[in-house]
Amino acid sequence: MLELSILGFLAEEPLHGYELKERITALSGHVRPVSDGALYPAITRLVTAGKLDQRTEDGAGAAPRRVLSLTAKGREDLLERLRRPKQVEITDQVRFNTLLAFLRLLPDRREQAAVLRRRLDFLELPTSFFYAADGPVSAEEAGDLFRQGMLRVARATGQAERAWLTEAIEVLDQPS
Repeated sequence: MLELSILGFLAEEPLHGYELKERITALSGHVRPVSDGALYPAITRLVTAGKLDQRTEDGAGAAPRRVLSLTAKGREDLLERLRRPKQVEITDQVRFNTLLAFLRLLPDRREQAAVLRRRLDFLELPTSFFYAADGPVSAEEAGDLFRQGMLRVARATGQAERAWLTEAIEVLDQPS
């Protein structure tokens, strides 16, 4: 997801490393912190693969800074990642939110809707944080106040997300 975030933010505009890190941190750093030890090797991999260009500019202070921009190859990779996300990017909430942050960059509304349908299909499956022999445990079946709270919040969040996904798919399915 770090590479998707890098490609996505650089599809919007060229950025230097610090600006890029700040944007990625704002997107998901509260859940998954972004360290320099992860960010800069990912940038190096993408530059080496020809997906990013970098140039040096004078910095605000004395030190020059690297400005990164997306190449045509990087844009192709970004669009492919958006078209065909891995299953974990559909099922994991934080990863899916990262995908959503850049899904507008995918130019085909049908492809956007297809990604949202995958998430909606996943959310329709019965699930829980807790399981008994006969399946998922509901909030009403949970044994304590705190597990009931977890399950009730998850249920409400899931209902809200399913409603939004349904509305968004309807909008995307309309002729443009």
